[in-house]
Amino acid sequence: MTYDFDSIIPRRGTLSYKWDSAPEGVLPMWVADMDFKTAPAIIDALRRRVDNGIFGYTSVPDEYYEAVVAWFGRRHGWKIDREMMIYTSGVVPAISAIIKALAKPGEKVIVQTPVYNCFFSSIRNNGCVILESPLRKTGDTYAIDFDRLEKDASDPETTLMLLCNPHNPAGRVWSSDELRKIADICGRHGVTVISDEIHCEFVFDGYRYTPFATVSEEAGCKTVVCVSPSKAFNIAGLQIANIVAPDESTRALIDKAINVNEVCDVNPFGVIATIAAYNEGEEWLSQLLEYIKGNYEYMKEFCISNLPEFPIARLEATYLVWMDCTKLGLKSEELEEKLIKDVDLWLNAGTMYGTVDGEGYMRWNIACPRPVLADGLHRFLNFTKKSKDKSGTL
Repeated sequence: MTYDFDSIIPRRGTLSYKWDSAPEGVLPMWVADMDFKTAPAIIDALRRRVDNGIFGYTSVPDEYYEAVVAWFGRRHGWKIDREMMIYTSGVVPAISAIIKALAKPGEKVIVQTPVYNCFFSSIRNNGCVILESPLRKTGDTYAIDFDRLEKDASDPETTLMLLCNPHNPAGRVWSSDELRKIADICGRHGVTVISDEIHCEFVFDGYRYTPFATVSEEAGCKTVVCVSPSKAFNIAGLQIANIVAPDESTRALIDKAINVNEVCDVNPFGVIATIAAYNEGEEWLSQLLEYIKGNYEYMKEFCISNLPEFPIARLEATYLVWMDCTKLGLKSEELEEKLIKDVDLWLNAGTMYGTVDGEGYMRWNIACPRPVLADGLHRFLNFTKKSKDKSGTL
């Protein structure tokens, strides 16, 4: 079956956070949700559940665990025991609860900037200290500064590391060798790694996602992995995620924190959607990946031809493109505001992902029909032309 990713689905007036937060006429290419309908199998499963007409408290059936275990085993070669899993309402609530469980206020948590902005709030909200261990810009991509990571992990006040695998917004798929080095460093220094793997399904040809849990045990590194079908199948509003904690004592601490934070219950639609996604959604996902890869190739060619002063990072995974806008000479937050005001285009300011490492950069969400992406790129091009007309240079 061939699936349609070209149709433009009107989202204004649907209580869409992405679209209804934007003023009329503004094209939102910021927050990470997709402008595609989810897999038909999920829609059909939800429709059958709606037809029941009663939406009380839900239990999580064996079929749910079986679907998750089978998916990661079949697709990624990761054997998850059901006993390792804790379900919850989302990856961000999961990360916050895990930090609460495993770190004391005042202890340090490593993040590799630029990185997903909610990492910062989850650390701060638990009274912990953010320890930025910046990635190293290398050509059109980013690499891990292992010397810096060694130094940061060896700090006696460092308890945890928040890993983004694959990495948002750098677009990296960390190799198994890189992950082993992380596990070795953190294992030697007693630092537990919390790996956010919500983007694990968005990995393109030529790259391979390695679950961190498959390399950490051999290095003696304690690890907790967070996964969810929400990004891959565009069901973030259904609020479902899983924590995988192989170590029993660690899992018990997390389970307690999940209950303390009151994120131990999930809704029936998230459970139903997960089962349908993992049991029936693989072909839809494969075609989606091809489409998004095509969007990236389109954007790359457009930038080479029309925006050579604004290079984009190589996209190995995710649907989030990191653009270098330093030639404009504007602060990222100022650029975000001016794009909205001048050309009705909403992108994410790079400083959301690190006040130093994100300055001068913008993040694009390209998970949309290609005509919408083309519209956004032309709006950005028009903005640069206006900026050049005013200044004479970029």
